[in-house]
Amino acid sequence: MNSIFSLVYLSQSYKGKKMTKRRVVITGMGAVTPFGVGVDKFWSSLVEGKSGISTSELIDIDKHVVKISGEVKNFNPEEYMDPKDAKKTDRFVQFALVAADEAIKDAGLEDLKDIDPYRVGVIVSSAAGGFITFEENHVRILEKGPNKCSPFTIPMMIVNMPSGRISIKYGFKGLNKVVVSACATGTHSVGDAFRSIQYGDADIVVAGGAEATICDVGIGAFSSARTLSKRNDEPTKASRPYDKDRDGFVMSEGSAVLVLEEYEHAKKRGAKIYAEIVGYGQSADAYDVVAPCPEGKGATKSMELALKDAGMKPEDVQYINAHGTSTGLGDIAESKAIEGIFGNKQENPNLLVSSTKSMHGHMLGATGAAEAIACVKTINEKIVPPTINLDNQDEAVADLDYVPHKARKADVHVALSNSFGFGGQNATIVIKEVQ
Repeated sequence: MNSIFSLVYLSQSYKGKKMTKRRVVITGMGAVTPFGVGVDKFWSSLVEGKSGISTSELIDIDKHVVKISGEVKNFNPEEYMDPKDAKKTDRFVQFALVAADEAIKDAGLEDLKDIDPYRVGVIVSSAAGGFITFEENHVRILEKGPNKCSPFTIPMMIVNMPSGRISIKYGFKGLNKVVVSACATGTHSVGDAFRSIQYGDADIVVAGGAEATICDVGIGAFSSARTLSKRNDEPTKASRPYDKDRDGFVMSEGSAVLVLEEYEHAKKRGAKIYAEIVGYGQSADAYDVVAPCPEGKGATKSMELALKDAGMKPEDVQYINAHGTSTGLGDIAESKAIEGIFGNKQENPNLLVSSTKSMHGHMLGATGAAEAIACVKTINEKIVPPTINLDNQDEAVADLDYVPHKARKADVHVALSNSFGFGGQNATIVIKEVQ
């Protein structure tokens, strides 16, 4: 009965008007990355081919096999928030608040005058949540007993706190949730925000991801899983997607936030428009909890669905920001999927593919949103960021133009961004120049 009702509802007009998907644009961006605070630092570092990877300072490296990471150095939360609030928030929430503040100010939304707060939502997610808070309070419990656990532990560590705190700080009263899909979290968050605006659930959604897992649990667990690079003596060369000598990804931290807005709403208030999101695809590998499908079938379907949603053909895309983590199986599977849809560099010389994780490392749930920002800047600036450290391309990866070593000028109008997570969860978004 419910299914029949839904079909009838969708086939009917809404208040006498035919239901159509609304256009969604990006009107604000903010970032906290291993390069520092701000989108400008993030983008300039990518264009320069600079690595944000270094010897870890947040952990006792003498206890760890992996001694490198992409840390946000010299980050003092008290420079951005009340010291009392800083003590009650985990590092991943602090990053989210700072990135969101930049994005919201960039979009001109500090003052909600003439804007219905119930039409402004937040989807700023995390794959892991408050690892640091969990670890610190577990140690406290072991040493002093369970009654000594901080009363702020739960609101500090649970993954919905970035969305909750952003909502509270700015008075955004619309949809408020998070998405947890491992390394696909950031892209799913942006994609779900896109859908929410498309179908009228909100006019504005603040979307993105945040992560802070550089601690004993985070580094120790991923290291034990044999997923991290152990190139401790050369941190800046450790993240090397598609290279024959790659030995795993590099754990990083940070946050990236975008303000998505319905096109007419943005125009009416005179907002600056960076780009338009036009497609979103999702799929599952249904293969393994860690390893990707070797043939890249899930990745293929995710990209195909995103292109279909955008009403585009493969030849319409000039740039792909690949998931490209610098892992053996992952790089091969994704590259095969890209080649299967878009062709290799001989068949499609106009397609450029790069992995910015070669520079900023893998920020887990924040990465997809950060890479979406990289796509927007690529379209705006007509410069494609490189894949650094690609000295000896693995013969097993597809023969694509990975933009090795140096950024390249290119006339990019449409960019596609991929994110794939443990559990076989895949997400793709398509970003287009506004016309």
